[in-house]
Amino acid sequence: MAQIVGIIQVKGGVGRSTIATNLAAILSLKKPTALIDCDLPQGTSASWYAVRQTEVPQKNLTLATARNHRELVSLAGELVRDHRYLIIDGPPRIAEMTRAILVMSTLCLVPLGASAAEIWSTADLLGTIEEARRLAHHVDARIVWNRFRGQTREAQELSEAARQELGLRELTARLGYRVAYSEALARGLSVDEWLDRTAHAEMRALADEVKQILKEKRK
Repeated sequence: MAQIVGIIQVKGGVGRSTIATNLAAILSLKKPTALIDCDLPQGTSASWYAVRQTEVPQKNLTLATARNHRELVSLAGELVRDHRYLIIDGPPRIAEMTRAILVMSTLCLVPLGASAAEIWSTADLLGTIEEARRLAHHVDARIVWNRFRGQTREAQELSEAARQELGLRELTARLGYRVAYSEALARGLSVDEWLDRTAHAEMRALADEVKQILKEKRK
């Protein structure tokens, strides 16, 4: 049975599609993986996949799109049979789709940059997370820091503020503020296939941590 990783946030431009596409590319290196783009009509993940098919097509990676939560539930029911992982790129808003992603996912990642605006928008998501937990006790949503400048005092202060205000667990792996992520995305690549070794190491650490969490949940 496939394990599902959802990437959700109510604010646009926080790195949902970057994380979704990179995780899908890395996980598909060893196991059949499906990437589901729910952020339509923007469809960043779908566009990335289309470019990728002309550059480095992978047999182990498939794409699907869902316009609403009913389509998502139906698609996931089909894809779990033939895939080891499902990666869901959620929409930038609170909707039935977000709640559905939370309930059906083995693990949900909440990308967050070290800015007050992103912390505030994530606070708006907490109610939806609690609603989902009332429907399914297994709901597990964790912050993944993106565009994080760990050496700055402001980033450290905002990180502490987020811990206190949001009360969500955090992944240890953090993604820095690097142009490599957008450059690789535009070419249908993962940073694992790009030139920036630091970005490569960051995303590999994130993928490894996600795989370890999923492994523990299978026990």
